[in-house]
Amino acid sequence: MPMPAQTPIGLQLTRGAKEISAAFNDALAEAGGSLPVWVVLISLKTRRLGNQRELARAVGIRGATLTHHLNAMERDGLVTRRRAPDNRRIHLVELTEQGEALFHRLRAAAVAFDRRLRTGVSDEELATFASVLGRMHRNVSGVDRPAGPRPGGPE
Repeated sequence: MPMPAQTPIGLQLTRGAKEISAAFNDALAEAGGSLPVWVVLISLKTRRLGNQRELARAVGIRGATLTHHLNAMERDGLVTRRRAPDNRRIHLVELTEQGEALFHRLRAAAVAFDRRLRTGVSDEELATFASVLGRMHRNVSGVDRPAGPRPGGPE
């Protein structure tokens, strides 16, 4: 089997995403947080989430994984959890003052990292990149795929 003329785009995306994610996590760590903590904090700040199950769905992780993160965040004084008065099986999650302060520090770190990431890239290039990335995502997720045979595929 001949070697491809170019590095496959999936491999380029995987490598780039790993490096960028690690650099982003480092930037958040310098501000006193981490990527999982940031995702939980921003989800709590930007969405009206009623309970821990909704938070897990918003963050995109399993309930058990979220529980692990919330246990640590609660120990660190960033969030509180309490049972819903009308349904004791449901836990409500809220930011503490310390969680609010960390959110603002991490938001500043995220904005600075985004600025760094965009350095030398024009708005037009970013728009094209976002469009192509969206198309690739739809290509592998099956979303927005036309019905019927694919071009060049079997009839």
